[in-house]
Amino acid sequence: MSKSIMPPSFFWGNSVSSMQTEGAWDEGGKGLSVYDVREATEKTMDWHDAIDEYHRYAEDLDLMQQMNMNMYRIQISWSRVNPKGDGEWNEEGIAYYSDLIDAMLARGIEPMICLYHFDMPLHLAKGYNGFMARHTVDAFVAYSKEMLARFSDRVKYWITFNEHNLYFTDEVFEISGYHSGARTLEDMYRIFHHTMLAHAQVDALVHENYRDVKIGGMLAVAACYPATSKPEDVFANRQIDEFLNNNLNDAFVHGHYSREVLTYVANNNIDWDFQVGDAEILAKMHADFLSFSYYRTDTINADLIPVGEAPNRYLNTGNEKNRFLQANEWDWTIDPLGFRTMISTMYARYHVPVFPIENGIGWREDWDGTNPIADDYRIAYHREHIQAMQDAMFIDGAEVIGYLGWGLIDIPSSHADMEKRYGAVYVNRSNHDLKDMRRVPKKSFEWFKQAYGSNGGDLS
Repeated sequence: MSKSIMPPSFFWGNSVSSMQTEGAWDEGGKGLSVYDVREATEKTMDWHDAIDEYHRYAEDLDLMQQMNMNMYRIQISWSRVNPKGDGEWNEEGIAYYSDLIDAMLARGIEPMICLYHFDMPLHLAKGYNGFMARHTVDAFVAYSKEMLARFSDRVKYWITFNEHNLYFTDEVFEISGYHSGARTLEDMYRIFHHTMLAHAQVDALVHENYRDVKIGGMLAVAACYPATSKPEDVFANRQIDEFLNNNLNDAFVHGHYSREVLTYVANNNIDWDFQVGDAEILAKMHADFLSFSYYRTDTINADLIPVGEAPNRYLNTGNEKNRFLQANEWDWTIDPLGFRTMISTMYARYHVPVFPIENGIGWREDWDGTNPIADDYRIAYHREHIQAMQDAMFIDGAEVIGYLGWGLIDIPSSHADMEKRYGAVYVNRSNHDLKDMRRVPKKSFEWFKQAYGSNGGDLS
């Protein structure tokens, strides 16, 4: 039994993205996104079918209800509700999400919406180079305004961008609709700034028009350790924290970028399209919560960082294996104490409720067609991370809203690999064979049912 019971209002649930769940890429009036035109490779799938939740969401919601979930974080596919991204609304696509939300509420599952999870409408990618252009910022704000108008009566928790600090890393060129360019540091900073302006405007829309709606920022939290006690390692680790964590959270909570980041931009003459009036737009931000994904921790060795490298690129070369931690086959470390550290540090710095909305472990699994998969490693991972979260709350004093696992019904990974599975429910398909997509509970299904159903009181 756990030593601490969570507040009655605590959320337990699951998180996904639209392109990793829905399928139905050419149904219901949906327009093309950048994912829809990506082809399968030897080791990855295309994005046309995913796990077919578009047609099977009732079945999946029943499974979530059985696991005692009371929140499901979904993403609205921008191109499903507005095929071009800046054109006419697709009422059939909007009706799909309305029906999905109603189905959640009928099962006692609180919906949470993410507005953008990397799948830029293809029209905006080809025509405007995605978030390189302020036109796309304006289109995103218009899209967000329409979705709030349609769903805010039933959806009270919102985020704009999934893992927003990834737009301050080289991953930005894969997730922002960046169709062509030299992938320069200046382009990275420009896209990042544009997405922050988009977030700030949606934040203002919520707080000016919807008193009972809560909106927050989200990070793929950069949880990192210095490789040694050598001062250079410690200092590089501090810079990573400032550029990839504090810079965004400062903006979400206080309405301005980190002074250190602004100084770096000025010293290096980076043109990131910071225009007159932008500071006033950013100043309107006021996060109701700070959310984040957490899977692992990294370790930084300053000796491996090229001279003159930007701090937000240090992990490209400086990340090294942590000899004190176990890892899965993709070298993602298992570090529940790091989870506690990030929760407690974030709350102590900002005094804003914290919300971990992605957590889990990927594992290669094969189903024999009869017996449930015995995923004891997943049970251990989630048990230890929930216990660490409880320590952050009841020992360190952090205020935490809820705990959402990632892909607790199997979905393809963000890099299109169905064989990297996070779920408590097995989905019977592979990268190149759709099979029957049967949903098969694993051993961890019963554990989640117990852990969530006891409000974190029974993690045995």
